[in-house]
Amino acid sequence: MNRIDFQQLAQLRIKEAEALLQATRYDGAYYLAGYTIECALKACIAKQIREHDFPDKNLLTKIYTHDLEQLIGVAGLHGKLSERSNLDKDFAVNWNLVKAWK
Repeated sequence: MNRIDFQQLAQLRIKEAEALLQATRYDGAYYLAGYTIECALKACIAKQIREHDFPDKNLLTKIYTHDLEQLIGVAGLHGKLSERSNLDKDFAVNWNLVKAWK
């Protein structure tokens, strides 16, 4: 899969999560929303890998995960996440719920 594939998958899954949320299927909506975030983070990571470069094995091990906090780190977004969490308490509360997703 490439960056565009992950972006398209994220867009599709968030629409499905919204439909489940409207149908009061909260467990399914939560699952698909978490999967959406995973796909979006993997799209960010894929953007950092240049075409024809052979990725480091350690990097590959880190990105083949469902751990959102680990993916945030690999994507280089810890600083932005901390900054946003400090500025927006609602965001911080929501992130604390989302990061538990597996």
